[in-house]
Amino acid sequence: MALKLTDLKSDFHNDWCPGCGDFGIISAVQMALAEMNIEPHRLALVSGIGCSGKTPHFFKAYGVHTLHGRSLPFATGIKLSNPNLEVIACGGDGDGMGIGAGHFVNSGRRNVDMTYIVYDNGVYGLTKGQAAPTLKLGVKTKSLPLPNINTAINPLMLALASGYTFVARGYAYDVRQLKEIIKRAVLHKGFAFIDVLQPCPTYNDILTKEYWQGEGLLDAAGRPMPRTYKLETTGYDGVVKTDDPGEMEEKIKQGMMKSFEWGDHTPIGIFYQNERIPTYEERLGARMPTYKSAPPAEQEIARKDGTSLANISNLLDELRVN
Repeated sequence: MALKLTDLKSDFHNDWCPGCGDFGIISAVQMALAEMNIEPHRLALVSGIGCSGKTPHFFKAYGVHTLHGRSLPFATGIKLSNPNLEVIACGGDGDGMGIGAGHFVNSGRRNVDMTYIVYDNGVYGLTKGQAAPTLKLGVKTKSLPLPNINTAINPLMLALASGYTFVARGYAYDVRQLKEIIKRAVLHKGFAFIDVLQPCPTYNDILTKEYWQGEGLLDAAGRPMPRTYKLETTGYDGVVKTDDPGEMEEKIKQGMMKSFEWGDHTPIGIFYQNERIPTYEERLGARMPTYKSAPPAEQEIARKDGTSLANISNLLDELRVN
């Protein structure tokens, strides 16, 4: 039976600020999962700290609200212990590109078959609007006493350099396109990363909804022209189709070049996709033949009476002090 949105939405009160881009992101996720008919018991959502950390609360599914910058290692453990679950990790740009940056880089190296969505608004929205790692150098948002003193991280460039096999960018107010990107990411065989541009109406008074819609930017006819454009409308193709290393390198370079387009001409869509690299689960299966048929989460760890199946008597004997 086909899922409805109500099958995935929880009754938990949502206290995000009115106009926050987070609403568009969770709507796109819920719509994508419903259209893909991914049942709640087959889904696990993992979040870090910040406004986006509340995301699992709004889903009728397995969810873990973890520590600052630690959503990826938690999500990795969940996926590797139960590869039959669909795992989606999420977090803000401060959570993932700041304290969680080390986990972000090494997750690309592993290529676990799951999805990571970054809610990218350039500020730490939950803690009063400090500059986050993706805020550009010299930009002064309303909470900053002086312009940002740090150079910004380019999340797409970092993902491509780290080995992610699916790299995309969406926009929170273009829910229809974002939904389709999320569906492609979930179906992707490997680690999928989506950077989602989203306004923070409370603390980022620069990259606002009006800014992205084209306020102050006019076309030849004098009409507002959006600052985002869709890669698919330009004939862009970031999908690796052969095992030729040269093609992979060329597609990565192409994606990197596009990732530097910003401001009045900011691309959204799928920058790179490569399903020809083995997933981490496939690598584990090559070393442990029973991994896929009997993953850790399906192992019996206790008898029906609750007693453990593990025998540690030999270990205790070694530790005994006479």
